[in-house]
Amino acid sequence: MGRCVTPPESASVALELERLRGVVSTGFAEIRGELRSALQRTDTAEEDIRQLESRVGALERRVWTASGAAAAVGGTAGWLAQALGG
Repeated sequence: MGRCVTPPESASVALELERLRGVVSTGFAEIRGELRSALQRTDTAEEDIRQLESRVGALERRVWTASGAAAAVGGTAGWLAQALGG
């Protein structure tokens, strides 16, 4: 069957397990820090997108307003030209 672990080997195994536990804990801490940083960048990007969407919407409204005004002015000018020349 299996081989028995002697007390010196047992201490060596325990020491190695403790070292591995530290390595794993450090690795998880680094990963948590990277995730926190990535989430912060994502939040910033989402806010930038919301602001850009708002600005684009405002520009679209201005374009439609200007287009309507230009059409009204053009129509009035055409009517006036026809009325005066007519």
